[in-house]
Order: sequence, then C-alpha cells, then structure tokens
Amino acid sequence: MKGNHQPLLRRRDGKHARVTNEELFFDLVYAFAITQLSHLLLHRLDWLGAVDTLILWFAMWLGWQYVCWITNWFDPETPKVRGMLFAVMPLTLVIAAALPEAFGERGLIFALAYAAMQVGCAGWSLWDLRGGHPLRMNYLRIFCWMVIAACFWIAGGLAEPMARRALWLGGVACIYISPMIGFWLPGLGRSRTEEWTIDGAHLAERCQCFVIVALGESVLATGGGFAEGKDWSPVLVAALVVNFITTLTLWWLYFGTSSRAANAKIEHAADPGAIGAQFHYVHALLVGGIVAAAVGHDLVIEAPLEHAEWRDLLALGAGPGLYLLGSTLYKRVVYGHWPLSHLIAMAVLVLALPLGHEQPRLAVEAALAVVLLGAALREYVVRREKHEKPAHQ
Repeated sequence: MKGNHQPLLRRRDGKHARVTNEELFFDLVYAFAITQLSHLLLHRLDWLGAVDTLILWFAMWLGWQYVCWITNWFDPETPKVRGMLFAVMPLTLVIAAALPEAFGERGLIFALAYAAMQVGCAGWSLWDLRGGHPLRMNYLRIFCWMVIAACFWIAGGLAEPMARRALWLGGVACIYISPMIGFWLPGLGRSRTEEWTIDGAHLAERCQCFVIVALGESVLATGGGFAEGKDWSPVLVAALVVNFITTLTLWWLYFGTSSRAANAKIEHAADPGAIGAQFHYVHALLVGGIVAAAVGHDLVIEAPLEHAEWRDLLALGAGPGLYLLGSTLYKRVVYGHWPLSHLIAMAVLVLALPLGHEQPRLAVEAALAVVLLGAALREYVVRREKHEKPAHQ
C-alpha cells in the first residue's frame, strides 16, 4: 500500500555510514571522465579550450555531486538503489565518451545523456520519497531545477558552439547556484540546510575518495607518457620523478594535513548540510586543479627540455595554482582561518611563473614542485604544533 511505503534511506544510528563498494565502483566511471577532460585540454591549449574544459568539468563534477548526495541519504546496498546506480553508469560513460566532441558533432548526445542522468536521478529520488517524507519537498525542488537546467543543456546541444557555451553555462549555473538559495522556486519555497540530514563523515569520505580517483589519473598520465617514451634517458627519468613528487605533494597537502580534521568538522557541525555543501563547492576547485596538473605532467613528459612558451607556462601553472586556491578555501572551511602557507605559495607562484618563460618545461615543473612542497611542509609543521586540534573545539 502506498501509505506503508518506506523510502530506501540509510539508517541513522549514530554510527559513521561507510562508503560502500557500490559507490566506489560508480566512481570508476569518473576516472575515465577525468582522463577525457585532461586530454581535451591537452589538445586544445587555448582560451576557448580552457573555457570548454571548465564548463564540462563543472558539469561532470555536479553530476557526481548530486549522485553523492543521493547515496548519502539512500542506502546503496539495497537492490533498488544499487540498480539505480548501475543504470546511471552507462549514461555517465556515454557522457564521458562524448566529452572531446561535446562542442562539436556530439554536443546533442552529450546534452541528452546528461539531462537524462540529472532529471532521472532526481525523479527517482522524488518517486521513492512519496508519502510525505520530510525530504520529499527538497527533492521536488531539486527535480524542478534539473528540468530547468535540462532545457539549457538540450538547447545548447542543438545550438552552434558559441551559443552552446552560453546555454551550457546557464545549465551549470542552475545546478551549481540553486543549492545556495535552497533550491527556491515560486510556490514551492526553499529548502533549509538544517533539514538536510546528511551523514557528514560519509560525505567527507566520498570527497576524499574522488580526490584519490583524480590523483590516480595524474599518476596514469605520468606513467603512460613515460611508457611511450622511446628513449628512457636520464632527463625523461627526471621528468617522471618530478611529476610524481608533484602528485605526491598534492596528496600530502590534502590528506596529510586536513582530511581527519575535515571529518570531525562536518560530523560535529551544528548545520552539517551547510558544511557539506561548502565541501562540494571547494572540491570542484581541488579536483579541477588535479585535472589541470595532469595536463602539465603530459607536457613535461612529452618534451622535458623544450622551452616553455607562454601557453605552456599557463598550462603548467594552472593546476598547482587552482589546487592551492581550492586547498586554501577548503582549510578555511575546516579550520576557520586562512592558511598562511598557501597564501604565500600562491603569491610566489603568480610572481615567479613569468620567469619560467623560455626555460625548460622540466625546470618550470621542478620549481612548481618546490613551491607546493614548501607549502605542504609549512602546513605540516603548523598542524603538528597545534597537535591536530579538532576543528570543533
């Protein structure tokens, strides 16, 4: 009977809801998407290429983010939720496969698949929450926003490239900004973050898993480029080592100084829904920085001693710069203050990067690795001196 329907929600028993194998399996699709995006940017190192990659990255991130919130509320180990995840995966594969030609001949395929994924996931959640559940109105608003965004995506898929960019930016804005206003709609009101009964530690761990997936793609980019090298010269080996040190430092900046405190911050927050939303906003920058860094790694492995032109410098510096910005905002959310080490590192990067013009790509990458390593070491010392005090104290 309809009145006896019980939504397939996770049980809130006060224990940390672990990340399930179903969720980790789902994330594998996004490993492919990240590879596609980094290759897209690598082959289109110009302003339009950067804009297109940025639009598509936000689309992919938001697609993952909304599914992540679903599996925070719904139990992925139940057959129906598992089935929903597995049904979304082929759609996501189509979306990822279409990324290189999303602003070309496969724009409509990308748009239709993306709109179907977003509207379908929201509609499935709304259907399961029938019967007056407190989350139902929240998902009714989300569903309506997804339908509005779908109009932008599909119209963009039918339009010429320049109009497509504008329309797809509108689609991104719909699903990125709407949570900031509580998914407000006339006649439906707005959701309040206090009503988002999330499991904070689970949400933080899901973000951490995605960072690992992105870092894994960076390792694959370096390893793949090295494997394709015909002559494993000392210079190429040095490029491999420098790229790996850079990736390791990105890992350290995130996991070595803030991941445990992040779990505590969101778990003990008075309004975990608001903190959870902030986590997703800043992780878009963090993971975007890793994607951009992988492009720089490809350039260095491809020609370590080639002198860096201005576009090479921008490509090499974009990843570390974007990652430092995301890490700065992330630690502002976690610790409640701006990390001085990161601010100094960003200033050094901006001021010193132009000096790399006409210098070997490998030398530029090595200098960037030193800047990142300096920020990580300083942050480690600061955290150690404070004995890793929980963020809520």
